[in-house]
Amino acid sequence: MAVSMRDLDPAFQGAGQKAGLEIWRIENFNPVPVPKSSYGKFFTGDSYVILKTTASKSGALRHDVHYWLGKDTSQDEAGAAAIKTVELDAALGGRAVQYREVQGHETEKFLSYFKPCIIPQEGGVASGFKHPEAEKHKTRLFVCRGKHVVHVKEVPFARASLNHDDIFVLDTESKIFQFNGSNSSIQERAKALEVVQYIKDTYHDGKCDVAAVEDGKLMADPETGEFWGFFGGFAPLPRKTAGDDDKPIDSRPPKLLCIEKGQAEPVEAADSLKRELLDTNKCYILDCGFEVFVWMGRNTSLDERKSASGVADELVSGIDKLKPQIIRVIEGFETVMFRSKFDSWPQTTDVTVSEDGRGKVAALLKRQGVNVKGLLKTDPVREEPQPHIDCTGHLQVWRVNGQEKILLQASDQSKFYSGDCYIFQYTYPGEDKEDCLIGTWIGKNSVEEEQASANSLASKMVESMKFLACQARIYEGNEPVQFHSILQSFIVFKGGLGEGYKGYIAGKEIPDETYNENGVALFRIQGSGPDNMQAIQVEPVASSLNSSYCYILHNGPAVFTWSGNSTSAEDQELVERMLDLIKPNLQSKPQREGSESEQFWDLLGGKSEYPSQKILREAESDPHLFSCHFSKGNLKVTEVYNFSQDDLMTEDIFILDCHSEIFVWVGQQVDSKSRLQALTIGEKFLEHDFLLEKLSRVAPVYVIMEGSEPPFFTRFFKWDSAKSAMLGNSFQRKLTLVKSGGAPLLDKPKRRTPVSYGGRSSSVPDKSQQRSSRSMSVSPDRVRVRGRSPAFNALAATFENPNARNLSTPPPVVRKLYPKSVTPDSAILAPKSAAIAALSSSFEQPPSARETMIPRSLKVSPVMPKSNPDKIDKENSVGTRVESLTIQEDVKENEVEDEEGLVIHPYERLKITSTDPVTSIDVTKRETYLSSAEFKEKFAMTKDAFYKLPKWKQNKLKMAVQLF
Repeated sequence: MAVSMRDLDPAFQGAGQKAGLEIWRIENFNPVPVPKSSYGKFFTGDSYVILKTTASKSGALRHDVHYWLGKDTSQDEAGAAAIKTVELDAALGGRAVQYREVQGHETEKFLSYFKPCIIPQEGGVASGFKHPEAEKHKTRLFVCRGKHVVHVKEVPFARASLNHDDIFVLDTESKIFQFNGSNSSIQERAKALEVVQYIKDTYHDGKCDVAAVEDGKLMADPETGEFWGFFGGFAPLPRKTAGDDDKPIDSRPPKLLCIEKGQAEPVEAADSLKRELLDTNKCYILDCGFEVFVWMGRNTSLDERKSASGVADELVSGIDKLKPQIIRVIEGFETVMFRSKFDSWPQTTDVTVSEDGRGKVAALLKRQGVNVKGLLKTDPVREEPQPHIDCTGHLQVWRVNGQEKILLQASDQSKFYSGDCYIFQYTYPGEDKEDCLIGTWIGKNSVEEEQASANSLASKMVESMKFLACQARIYEGNEPVQFHSILQSFIVFKGGLGEGYKGYIAGKEIPDETYNENGVALFRIQGSGPDNMQAIQVEPVASSLNSSYCYILHNGPAVFTWSGNSTSAEDQELVERMLDLIKPNLQSKPQREGSESEQFWDLLGGKSEYPSQKILREAESDPHLFSCHFSKGNLKVTEVYNFSQDDLMTEDIFILDCHSEIFVWVGQQVDSKSRLQALTIGEKFLEHDFLLEKLSRVAPVYVIMEGSEPPFFTRFFKWDSAKSAMLGNSFQRKLTLVKSGGAPLLDKPKRRTPVSYGGRSSSVPDKSQQRSSRSMSVSPDRVRVRGRSPAFNALAATFENPNARNLSTPPPVVRKLYPKSVTPDSAILAPKSAAIAALSSSFEQPPSARETMIPRSLKVSPVMPKSNPDKIDKENSVGTRVESLTIQEDVKENEVEDEEGLVIHPYERLKITSTDPVTSIDVTKRETYLSSAEFKEKFAMTKDAFYKLPKWKQNKLKMAVQLF
């Protein structure tokens, strides 16, 4: 498309260069910017152009352009808005999707920009509108429709407007009523409450009462009687009459029209629509009844595109065709909905010309001094993925053997075989309780019977925990970063040990290639650091090598390490660590790419060509949220645009599609049958690929129950845990929030004591010292308060006064979900625990069963004031005993504390090469024992700044100062 300066309206220069909304109102047929303070305010007599710019994870900007037509706008203004939308697209480089929005029939995507709703006001710029704040409050009645976004329409204030199917909001001077039709859904009622909150804040300054009225409720209820009083008293409602909004949508087969000289001519197509019917030099209209698409070829001129838009407007301008939505798309940037109308559509389309046109537009604007950063194509930014999970928990792994599972020893729980299936259970400290992740790992060469058995056994484990655990289904080669971070050092061997694999190769008479430590084996080493490294056994041939990786090759006692020319020192360090797992206590022969020995090539069967490009994991794309309905094996989904946590309704199932992995979120009030089908729903979603984005059928699938959301899910939202912990259905929860004037707050402690987990000792020896158990390590935002034993904290918490809590001390150890898990510290703590237990037996009143199950927060007072012995109750007596024990323990430890009351030690005793090391500390968090001054000296930053860094960068800095 040729671009000239006369094509670019001055009002659009510089538009769309950063994420967000931009709005123009058509005044005298020209676009005039609307102040941001007026965004969301529309007048029925006006037309508007709205630009939504979205920044993708790759850094590229995407644009959606809408033109909104008020019900009283003139035909000339509506036409001007349509033309200006085409011009704005040209200014953006000709790749935006354009939507026609008619008042009362807006698309869900458009309404999602202005959540919870838009309520157009009477008037317009041409007629001279009055400011509503200058008028006296007028009682109004609105009808609300929609589960995900709300269409709000003002209706006559009369009983005849009410019906049993919809929800109505009555806005009076002193109170707002929501009338819930008996046939309306809970989700619609909950969404309508957001409109009530909007009216309360916008027209009442947040100062008015709110009442919910149920259809059919007796007049004896005072609020119900008050509501009906506005309508002259209660009377039966009439049956709903079909209006324009309720007429059936025309669903005839799509009809393709070609625009020739301003006229729409039918395309003589074959039996089906195919991409080949569209000519890049022409514009087309695809009439689908409710939706009318305008397709614009890349080589069409701006005038041709304006003409095609005009033809589409005329096509839908008939009285009986007010509802159709017009969507204009550019060749190469068609929407999923448009492509789905065709029986065949190529997966990729060459868009070189479009990029060229975009560059020309950018050049024109740059000459005028406009910043064109957002218009130019940028290289995608690749960041090291973060696990978003606490990696200090307790791990258990089982290998599936037929219909059973066999628990693996701690030393073998990170060693998997490609011919087997595994189940893992990982328990870790959450925000205010222990969280649990149960998952299956499916080997590439495993048999279908064991795959089904693995999923079934894992589902039963989740069900036995009342669905409080998150469930994952993971395939070999598609492991997410949190899986690798949990296992830390992950090895995949060829072959298998289970009955399924052994039976398969025997039946097929296939040679058994199961890993033999005395034979020839080649491993590719990969990962991001000591806490996330993998060794993958590959075919022992030269073509398996890659210049971007390091490898371990062994033939019995003969061990070689091979480093590609594109590898770093960090990659080579991982090889050394993996050697200690695969071939410990054996000396390796280093081989550098280009200078290998003959013996090395002989083991690989001779030299051959091999790749040099790194195997890039699939980048995480922008997430999409879908509500799901699954019935009789059929899955129907509806996308929720510009989603937030409030869109997750407790009665429904939602899918969060991140392309590289998907999450199936299940509300608490979903029926048990649908709950058990959650994993199947996720697999069906991958199969259908609703966004036509080439979803992998083996992408990781997570099933998440409401109230047990893990951090690697909540990171996609501005999450408030208090909301997911509320009781009741969606409507009851929203009503509580509206009446209370805000979200519920959680009374959270400032500090927590880390939970001790067994079985997390690192199996990778450090070069300077053996790593101790990781069971006491914590995440950066959960710095451990030291100087008290866990057993002592638990005892003190049992007898504390809950009304006099000292927030400078940590809460007690959280009760484990799995009491049988034995921690490495159990034997150490046993003597002290026995002594404390003997002391507790002398107390006059033992704790109640509830106090034992849910220990309360710890309060330890340094000095207890003297009191009249006659007035000391049992609780104070217990407090005195605890205080005495506290003082004795502090004196015994004789440790130095900083200004925050945390125990500190000198750097020389904390570093890993110290000749006088400190004992009884968390060796994975040595830096937390430094004083603030010494910490800043060693790391050149404060502790707060340090703990905001990614985990891998923290470890790298700690290694540099010999603290890791």
